[in-house]
Amino acid sequence: MSSPIDLVRADLRDFAGYRSARSDKLDGDVWLNANESAWPNSADASARVRRYPEPQPEALRERLAALYGCRADEVIAGRGSDEAIDLLVRAFCVPGQGAIVTTPPTFGMYAVSARLHGARVVEAPLVDEGASFRCDADAIEACVLGSGATLVFLCSPGNPTGEIVPFDVVRDIATRLEGRAIVVVDEAYQEFASTASALTLLPSMRNVVVLRTLSKAHALAGARLGVAIGDAELIALLRRCQAPYPLPQPCVDLVLRALDTDSLATTRANAAVATRERGRLAAALEGAAGVRRVYVSSANFLLVRFDDAQAAFQRLLTAGVVVRDVRAQPGLGDALRITIGSAEQNDRVIAALAEAVPA
Repeated sequence: MSSPIDLVRADLRDFAGYRSARSDKLDGDVWLNANESAWPNSADASARVRRYPEPQPEALRERLAALYGCRADEVIAGRGSDEAIDLLVRAFCVPGQGAIVTTPPTFGMYAVSARLHGARVVEAPLVDEGASFRCDADAIEACVLGSGATLVFLCSPGNPTGEIVPFDVVRDIATRLEGRAIVVVDEAYQEFASTASALTLLPSMRNVVVLRTLSKAHALAGARLGVAIGDAELIALLRRCQAPYPLPQPCVDLVLRALDTDSLATTRANAAVATRERGRLAAALEGAAGVRRVYVSSANFLLVRFDDAQAAFQRLLTAGVVVRDVRAQPGLGDALRITIGSAEQNDRVIAALAEAVPA
């Protein structure tokens, strides 16, 4: 089995990165090594934030490893999944020469990160099969072989489509591309799905990286914490490419509290409610006038096609409901993405759209 480091930019394989004042574990009770203020800010009652935080707090990594069923040295935490995407592009794509493969319609940050880095974006579009979308493994392989791309981004459940990339398909793609590309599986919405996570592939497939986030099911979007999970050697390299002090101390403290036993039980209960509401909202919208199609979803949203998407969007706005307009994305010129809200919020969506087109 080849090492994922073989695919990293040659000039970064031995890159040491920046060693901050918190990189070394040193004993002492008077810390004068980081040019921090000796006095806390008057707004900081705890006096916790006058110090720079640990780059990757061990307690946090251990808690995340327990959550995701992996080892702490297989986890890197950062400012949402967006930072992990950016780190991967920077590590695996030579500026101005590298390439990634995406499967549109999909999360836009893969392409944004690549283009900011000067890497090409090669597309293997999802196949619209009517009720759901399908990932085309043959097209992905052809794109990698034709472009020399070193990263493939699979969003599962897909955003904005809601479809799952089946476990066997992820494994097949990773097997075909072993030694050629890293397969990045973005599982931001996995907590709302009933299928197995790609995390179970990690012990046997070193070219798979899984992205997870606390922004969705864990209700911590404002804390901006996401992770990349993968081969320990690769994760160590990404840490060397990461900017100093990526995790604000108040966010780390909040996340540690949010990952205790009681908080996790609440998170799982809320995800179960969202899943039930997803089914109820889908059933209601499928019978609404003017709705052309409601796609099967394994996420906390529904992708819906309309006879007149602009009229539906405006009707929802008039009712005080803001949804995501995805009509600019490939193949979705008549579609809106609707996040699953509370029962009362979903009732407002149903009521507004029931009036969108007269019966």
